Amino acid sequence: MTLAAGALSESVKTRALELGFDRVAIGPATPPEHGPAFTRWLEAGYGATMGYLAARAGERLNPTRVLPGARSVICVALNYYQGESAGHASWAPVARYAWGRDYHSVMTPRLSELAAYLAEACGAVSRGYVDTGPVLERDLAARAGLGWIGKNTMLLHPELGSWFFIGVLLTTADLDADESLPDRCGSCRACLDACPTEAFVAPYVLDARRCISYLTIEHRGDIDPTLESGLGPWQFGCDACQSVCPWNRKAPVTREDAFQPAVPYPGAARMIAMSDDELRERFRGTALLRAKPSGLRRNAGIAHGRAVRSPDEPA
Repeated sequence: MTLAAGALSESVKTRALELGFDRVAIGPATPPEHGPAFTRWLEAGYGATMGYLAARAGERLNPTRVLPGARSVICVALNYYQGESAGHASWAPVARYAWGRDYHSVMTPRLSELAAYLAEACGAVSRGYVDTGPVLERDLAARAGLGWIGKNTMLLHPELGSWFFIGVLLTTADLDADESLPDRCGSCRACLDACPTEAFVAPYVLDARRCISYLTIEHRGDIDPTLESGLGPWQFGCDACQSVCPWNRKAPVTREDAFQPAVPYPGAARMIAMSDDELRERFRGTALLRAKPSGLRRNAGIAHGRAVRSPDEPA
């Protein structure tokens, strides 16, 4: 079975939605528009210890180096917003994206099915990524029209806000590209002002070295004492800049039960006391193990230490 570009593009979108994705958009597999800005970001040291970003920078700047012959990029969004519920209260110290199952295990099989559909439909070769490959997902998704990159560097969609995961499928299929969306952040700077550690060097520029998400997840070893007070209650990731974004006020609740928390979060005191094996077992199949047991205990210790000292601090 073969389909013309227009018909194939529409059929791919239909299939993506059937697989459970909330939005889908298509863009060209050409070098991302913000490639030069990414290079400057790396050179400024804003990538902190995430050396893997620079290690394959050449591929990130050119999708055809990742998949030779790539002509199109299919970008999908999967909403993870769990809504507001008293049952979620224990999870407040954890970024929402990590409350349920690891999103990679939810999205990757669906991208594989979409790739199989394209292979059958037109013989295309495709390769999918969910923030695990050398591609600039947000940049490619913004150009495809899946949203626009906000001042907090998150991808924003007018209906989903920023509470969604991004998946990309590079493909040799020649598909019709969608139009990109205009930047709708305007003069708003709520996200910039809300950052507890002042991690935004400027609108659209994040210094990972000061970002709570980086510090509590990717950073290994001790955290700079001058930044500890800014961590507040956060023990894994941070949603401060997303929580205040006006575009998130009417975000719909996810349809994915997998992203809802299955059990309460243990809390800082219990986390500190848990062994490596206990932590691995407790958070098996979730994104929290990205921080490793030592990182989870470190983060809990910082939060717990502050909680102990707080009664003596000025109101």
